[in-house]
Amino acid sequence: MNNPTNKEFLDFLLDRFKIERDKFDRTGVYAYTQRLLAYNSNKIEGSTLTEEQTASLFDNGTLPKSDDYYRAKDVEEMNGHFLMFNKMLDTLDEPLSQDLIKQFHYELKSGVFEDRANGYAIGDYKQRPNMIGMYQTVRPENVAQEMYLLMDWYNNQDKKISVLAEFHARYESIHPFQDGNGRTGRLLLFRECLKNDIVPVVIEESNRNGYLEALKEYREEKVLNLMNGLFEKEQQLYFEKCKYFM
Repeated sequence: MNNPTNKEFLDFLLDRFKIERDKFDRTGVYAYTQRLLAYNSNKIEGSTLTEEQTASLFDNGTLPKSDDYYRAKDVEEMNGHFLMFNKMLDTLDEPLSQDLIKQFHYELKSGVFEDRANGYAIGDYKQRPNMIGMYQTVRPENVAQEMYLLMDWYNNQDKKISVLAEFHARYESIHPFQDGNGRTGRLLLFRECLKNDIVPVVIEESNRNGYLEALKEYREEKVLNLMNGLFEKEQQLYFEKCKYFM
């Protein structure tokens, strides 16, 4: 299919994700998207794993023989991201809720030894204040209320890419978890695109600086010019890459 419509593309994704996952197919768009999203989302957060290592972990659960250095935490979080993506597919028919967001966080982080050793809340909101650089995020005692307000606003919006951009920026500004906010937030973004007939957004690591600037613009000025432009660019990139499989 040379020039699929957005609707044809989204129907294709939903159909192939289910079929290929059920058949343990590692050669199609499901595996490609798993690797693409997990690699880029973790790389944005500082993962040391390469694309080749990410693919090997997903395909057969091992790392290719190499002299390259890698951290155990990076492997644990990469595997957690694969599980989180599958949890997203399993719950796609459910309405987005705080409980569901916590379930995604649990899938991502439950196997990460360092986070458990540090006493981080897994699958629940943070218990200690955390900052983004010099920016103070919402304090732990206020997170549940801020998330309630965010969800209440979101559930009353007509879903379009500009609304998802605002949801994502607000979510990241709240920073509800001790760690894993960016990765859960970017998965939510992908999910809500898929659920609402919007071409999904995958933020690529090569656009990390622009992405961080867009988040900063929202925090400081409450505008989304950079975010909207970036999302449109990333939508087109993912669409073009996935057309190969159609």
